[in-house]
Order: sequence, then C-alpha cells, then structure tokens
Amino acid sequence: MALSPTDVTQLAAVDAARAARVLSEVRSAAISGQRAPVPPRPVIGQSWARMMRRGVDPERDRRSGLLSPEEVRRRRESTALRHVMPVLREGLVSVADAAHHIMVVADDEGRVLWREGSAPVLRKADGLGFEVGADWGEGIVGTNGIGTPAVVRRPVQVFAAEHFVRSLTTWTCTGAPITDPRDGRLIGVVDISGPLETMHPATLAWVDSVAKLAEARLRELHLASLERLRSVAAPLLARMGGRAVAVDQDGWTAAVTGMPYTNRIALPKSLSPGCRWLPPLGLCSVEPLAGGWLIGAVDGDGPAPWGATRVVLDLAQPRRWSVTVTGGAGSWSRELSPRHAELLYLLALDPAGRSAASLAEDVFGDPARTVTVRAEMSRVRRYLGALLEHRPYRFCEDAEVQLVLPGDPLDLLPHSTARTIARHRTTAPAPTS
Repeated sequence: MALSPTDVTQLAAVDAARAARVLSEVRSAAISGQRAPVPPRPVIGQSWARMMRRGVDPERDRRSGLLSPEEVRRRRESTALRHVMPVLREGLVSVADAAHHIMVVADDEGRVLWREGSAPVLRKADGLGFEVGADWGEGIVGTNGIGTPAVVRRPVQVFAAEHFVRSLTTWTCTGAPITDPRDGRLIGVVDISGPLETMHPATLAWVDSVAKLAEARLRELHLASLERLRSVAAPLLARMGGRAVAVDQDGWTAAVTGMPYTNRIALPKSLSPGCRWLPPLGLCSVEPLAGGWLIGAVDGDGPAPWGATRVVLDLAQPRRWSVTVTGGAGSWSRELSPRHAELLYLLALDPAGRSAASLAEDVFGDPARTVTVRAEMSRVRRYLGALLEHRPYRFCEDAEVQLVLPGDPLDLLPHSTARTIARHRTTAPAPTS
C-alpha cells in the first residue's frame, strides 16, 4: 500500500526502522532527480531544494570551526536566551534525559550555545559535530532541526533521512524557533535530538509548547522592566512641560506625557545624552535614566528633518533585514521583521505608492485583507514617521531610497509568497536609488 508523507511520520512512531528505510529511498530519489516512492513533506522538500541550489554536498559532512570558549561565553552573556534557560531546562531536560534525548539551544546564527541531557547521547552527538560552538545553520550542515526552523520560522521535526547530509540520517532533530515577543525577531532555536529510534512525532508539539513558554517568560521580563522604568520616570515626567517620553535602552515606551502613547521610539544604535534628532519626535533633549532614557521634544526649533534623507533597505543578509535612515542629524538603523521587510521592499519598487488593497492582493492573494495590511503599515510608520506617507502608502518624495539585494535572487526574502517578490526571485530588479 502506498504511503503518504504523513503516513511515514506516523509510521516512525511504531516502526522507526521501516520509516527510516522509506525516507532513505525518498532522499536518494530526490537527490538523483528520480521519482520518489513517496513525496517528501513540503517543509522537507523545500529545504532540500534550498540545499541543492546552494550546492550543499549531500554525501559529505561539511563542518565549520567551533567557536572559542571565550566567544561562546560572550554570546551566552549577550543573548536573551540566557533569561529563558531555566524555563527550557524545566520543560525539556529531565524528560529528554530519561528518554535518551538531548536538549540543544542555539543562537539566531545557528551556533550551539548549550547542550544538556543524556550522557550517552551527548557522546554520540560529539561524533556528528553537534558540539557547543558548532554552526548548525541550514546552509552549513543541510536540513536539520536547528537551521531549518530558523529559516522557516516554525517548529520542524527532521526524522532520519529527511536530513539532507547522509552522515546525519541516523539522527532525529525536533526544533522550534524562539522569537522576541516584542518584535518577532529571531533569538534562537531550541532543539531535542537523539538517535532515530528514540523519537516520536509528538515531540514536535512538546518542543513547540516549551518554546512558547520561553517567549511568554521574555514577555513577562520585558513588562516588568518597563514597570520599573515607569516608576523612576513618572515623577520626572510630571514636572516636564510639552511632549516627553521615557523609553528603555531599546526604545520601548514606559511612560509618556503631552503626546499620544506609542509602543516604541526608534533610537540610534549608540545614543548619547544631549540634543538629538529622533524620528518621529524631531529635535529632542536626551537624558539617561536607570535602565533607559528620558526624551523631551524641543518643539518649534531645529532643522527640517527630511530635506536630504537617505533610506537604505538592506535585504542582502538572510534574516538580517534592516532599514537605515541617514540625514543631517545623523543616522539610525532598525532590524525588520519578515513582514515589514516584505512591505517596504514592495513600496521601494513603486515610488507612486500602493493602496492597502493592492498590497493585500500582492502579499496575501486577497485584496480584502486590508485590515491586516493597515495594521502592519501602522507599525512601520511608528518608526519611519514622516518618511512613510499613506493614501497611498509610499516613501515621501524627499527621501532617497536605496535597495541592497542579495547576490543570488533566490535568496530574496525566501519566506515571502508575495507575487511580485516570487517573480523577482527569478528576475531580480535593478537596485533603486
């Protein structure tokens, strides 16, 4: 009886050896260009296609050098993942150890920062290069439970020969991305791994649930820090006239006076006290607070902000999309979520602008989804301010907009299903300026 891709994953729960044999045949056929007995699951087939385009060798284990202990320590101390390690350990390690799995936590670049769990499995992982400091990005070791979830931004289980590289086909990985609940930026990936006979399809829901608990913990910590900052800033704001806002080090708002509340103020990467230009407030006085900044708008003075402003939309680096604004008062940058990168790219291509219905049809294939588009564009305008106009949505006439695109058109916003972007992956547009 013919099996479907779903049947194979269910078969793995009761007959791991047979499922592994079927998947081995599927992998071999896909790599050789022959017809497979069962099509791979879409998430796996799409990953294999990326690997073949990138020239990853399915028969050779290509490993990058390990990070030094000092660099591992630095990354552990600087990543937000350190705040959720207790949640991950409580939710995963004890069960993983008993079930002969290991828990692996990697940063947003796919570098392994922590490994815990079954000692025998840890030794087996060493033989696969699954070590602290190793790079398990998809482009390095092929389809796997760390690199692939980081690319597709959703939980993925990679069972046996669903791994692209042959040396990993005795292994099973189940990983889920951990994102910053404030802006959706990828922080890292948590993964449960082990020999193929120890894994079960239900592991996917388990790992995903714990990843969501970790994100909830980050949200709690963020709200608690803003509350502490609010208590410090409240008496100062009460004595200030005009528009003022207290923000944390990343620009998230704790309290405002004399102005509408906005979730976040775009700050330069290296803000310092003094008189600064900050969109969308304009000329401001900036004073340090414990855990943040007190920013007061200087109304009625200062140069016109947008007369000679340059906007660089950088989409060249995978998952490192950003917008940089440069003008007479300096420059600032902001990392972009997948959706915001997608929308700003579409607007950069069309100086005349796009309506909400036009963007909805392009991005979602449904012109009626204007509410979703307007909500996202409202979030974009919170940090681009007067640089982005609406009715229709477009960059302002005085802004010089430049696109920085990836060298390979196939790497252009690979998450996007927008029709224009999908077309440009085969015929890249010329960079605009």
